[in-house]
This record gives sequence, structure tokens and C-alpha cells, in this order.
Amino acid sequence: MRPDLKKVPGVLGEIARKRLAEVRPYPLPPPPPVPSFREALLGPGLSVIAEIKKKSPSQGPIREVDPLEAALAYARGGAKALSVLTEPHWFGGSLEDLVRARGAGLPLLRKDFVVDPFMLEEARAFGASAALLIVALLGEETGAYLEEARRVGLDALVEVHTERELEVALEAGAEILGVNNRDLHTLAIDLTTAPRLGRLARKRGFSGVLVAESGYRTGEELRALEGLFDAVLIGTNLMEAKDLEGALKGLLSGV
Repeated sequence: MRPDLKKVPGVLGEIARKRLAEVRPYPLPPPPPVPSFREALLGPGLSVIAEIKKKSPSQGPIREVDPLEAALAYARGGAKALSVLTEPHWFGGSLEDLVRARGAGLPLLRKDFVVDPFMLEEARAFGASAALLIVALLGEETGAYLEEARRVGLDALVEVHTERELEVALEAGAEILGVNNRDLHTLAIDLTTAPRLGRLARKRGFSGVLVAESGYRTGEELRALEGLFDAVLIGTNLMEAKDLEGALKGLLSGV
């Protein structure tokens, strides 16, 4: 059930192959009760998934932060859920970050490069409500990973960037669909990607939760998503701010 990563190009392929080589199953603690990620995104208006990440391949170090303090600040700022990077090499994350972020009481998305089913069991055991499934990595295995996520009690944010990836996600039965404006092979951002693929998903009958990802910095950009998207994931723009709570409130005040 492991995807074939040999042909995945660029930074994405490099990260994923390293993650796959590091997977070593071990005994896990019983999974704790967690709030629903999906339900948290279905409130009125555009829900924000605020991200905790310390660095990224596109810009290197961003900031050192205590995940609990960041999670609490985001909760006060109006976030409905949190995305927590757990990839250690390019993003500076860890499973301990996930554990600490649980203290804010919001649903957590384990954001990592899931390339082995054990990573889903691990996510649930460490307190995630959902896991990221990247179609550009999983390809035709996306459906199998989606079923495994459901089996272990996780929601899944199924991420796409192209029309072909969208077709794979829809065929797999995705209930939470993320459209990433960032090309994970080149790291370039195009803010027209999410609206274009979001409209196409709705046109093709997708009635689940629709999430826009990457590149959002202003309230005006968020307003453009209303009426089409249920939620938006915001990472770098917030993490660059000294005041996480104030930065999020400022963004939401412009929506």
C-alpha cells in the first residue's frame, strides 16, 4: 500500500522519500478523544485553519515557537482548527508539537507527507483529528489511504493542485478537499488555482468541505473565497507575525 515515489519530482519527492525511509512502526498509546475536524469547518462564514510551522523549503527558518502558546493564541484569534507540521527536516516539526498543540482544545490536522499507513495510526495516537493526504504523492493509492484514515478514526484533508489530481480525489470519495495554490514540485504559488479547481469540484458534484490553501495574506484575498470555500488554511503569513492572535483577528476583520 506504499505509493511509488521514484517518479515524484522536485522537493516534494525528496521530502517524501526521506519520510518513507524513516518509517519504523512501534507500539502506540491508546488514541485520546478528539474533536471533529470536519464539523469545526462547517460553521457560518469562512473558517480558518491556522498553521504552526517553524520553517519551510520555500523560505527557510520562519520562527521558533512554543506550539502550545501558538495554539492558544490562534484559538483566541478565532481559528476553528489548527494545522501542525510534524515533518522534522524541512519544516522543523515533530509529533511533540502535535501533543503540545492539543492544549488549546481545537481539532488538529497532522500536516506531514503521509507515505505509509502507520503514519495515520501515529497521527491518531498523538491526538490529531485529521491527517493530510497529498494526491501528488499517493496517486491511485489515495482511496486506500482514505479508507485507512477512516478506519483509525481520522478525518482526511485530501489535497490537490491539478485537474487530474482533483479527479483522483473525487473518485476516491474525498469528503474534505483541499486545493493548494502552491505547486509542490516547484514551490511556486498561483492564487487562481484554488478558485478554478474549487468551482470545477462543485460543478462535478462535490458537496463536501472545500478548503483553500497557501499564499493568503489579506482580508481581500479571503473575501474572494466566500461562497465557494468553507475554510482556508493560512500558515506563513501568520507565523511571520509577532502577535499571532492579533494577526489572525486582523485578517478576519477584513473578511
